Amino acid sequence: MSNYQSLLRELPAVDRLLREPLLDDLIKQLPRRVVLQAAQDTIASYRQKINSYADNDQDIQEKFDLSPATLAMEAAALAERNAGSNLKALINATGIIIHTNLGRAPLPGAAVKALSSIAANYNNLEYSLQSGTRGSRHEHLENLICELTGTEAAIVLNNNAGAVFLALNAVASGREVVVSRGQLVEIGGSFRIPDIMAASGAALVEVGTTNKTYLRDYEAAVNENTAAFLKVHASNYQMVGFTAEVNTEDLADLAYRQGLLLIEDLGSGVILDLEKYGLPFEPRVQDSVAAGADLVTFSGDKMLGGPQAGIIVGRKDLISSIRTNQLARTLRVDKFIIAALEATLRLYLDEEKAIKEIPVWRMLTADAEYLKQRASKLAEGLRDIFGIDTVSVVKGVSRVGGGALPAAELPTYLVAVKLHEEDVYPTELVERLRHTDPPVILRLQHDTLLFDPRTVFEDQEDTLVNMVKKAYQG
Repeated sequence: MSNYQSLLRELPAVDRLLREPLLDDLIKQLPRRVVLQAAQDTIASYRQKINSYADNDQDIQEKFDLSPATLAMEAAALAERNAGSNLKALINATGIIIHTNLGRAPLPGAAVKALSSIAANYNNLEYSLQSGTRGSRHEHLENLICELTGTEAAIVLNNNAGAVFLALNAVASGREVVVSRGQLVEIGGSFRIPDIMAASGAALVEVGTTNKTYLRDYEAAVNENTAAFLKVHASNYQMVGFTAEVNTEDLADLAYRQGLLLIEDLGSGVILDLEKYGLPFEPRVQDSVAAGADLVTFSGDKMLGGPQAGIIVGRKDLISSIRTNQLARTLRVDKFIIAALEATLRLYLDEEKAIKEIPVWRMLTADAEYLKQRASKLAEGLRDIFGIDTVSVVKGVSRVGGGALPAAELPTYLVAVKLHEEDVYPTELVERLRHTDPPVILRLQHDTLLFDPRTVFEDQEDTLVNMVKKAYQG
């Protein structure tokens, strides 16, 4: 009998594997079907490995430990992974603050507390505590948004793409909307302005050129079927050099004189003055409202630092039309978004408190010296794992991310780990870190691991070091 056939016969049966004390105890903690599937998958994986030697009948006996105890350990680990949640909290050491792939903005503690309270109890989502009759979910946020942005009315939907779509559908379906060619942007997930406009029922009219659009271009495009101008803030890229675009105030004035509407998509949702904190200029929502835009749309989970949401502010009559649009129900927010967004927005009533307690703003405004101290502390922990000569603290840059301030480079200090040739391969260690609990996501540059403390919470530092140690030791 060949070596590989002999090994196949050594594989324990599933029932035998389940009788191992480790799996027998695990069945008392996890659903039996999860443990059973893990046992079957573990045996199948070993069978596949052994069969891979079928064409090469060499001595492979020493390559495999097929004892039930060994296979039970692997099956138990697999069962525990499979029984866990697919959506996991993780440590973001990339230095990208609003990381779309990592859930964008982490919520402030006040929002987390509000979510917990609402999730565990009944609530007045659509019930008026004043009148004792049915209420509206929109009432919980509108006054607060109006106070912060200086607008007449507001509505919150489940994302900004939906906000742009519904605004266009409600006020311009079947009519033309004029947009500068330089603002026909695409953002993550293949959301394109021309496509969303077509889906809304509005007809796109392009004006100007890629790099220059003037007020006269908008004016020349107006006809009896024109409903609105759409101004899109290019928050995810930057055009430099020989460029020109029309500001909101001038475009709003033209729209007013022509009896049209101006819709502005700001995207990132800034309501604080970034330049005050040494950051590049970004238009604020209240500035667009004051400049005369009839409707302004923006995201809740970017620079605002809250949950995923699409917020529309503007004229009361237009918001009312949007609210009664039949498609509004398909995009409405639930109790969790309302609770988290309200708690986040209330922090903005005290700017100093907002900077301190909203994670996005705390990270944006973090002092370089503070980051250097944290990097030094993190480096000490990693030196205990990799050795003194392998770990260093170096200057670097963090990014805002999330389609906001694309050219901004935030000075930071990175912990750099340059592994020796005899150590584990950097790519392998990065992969292992993706499977720790919690996972650790970092940057890999020229075979050097880079950890940016800007996006690592202080109470995560010890956990990060422990996860690196666990991954490094295999």
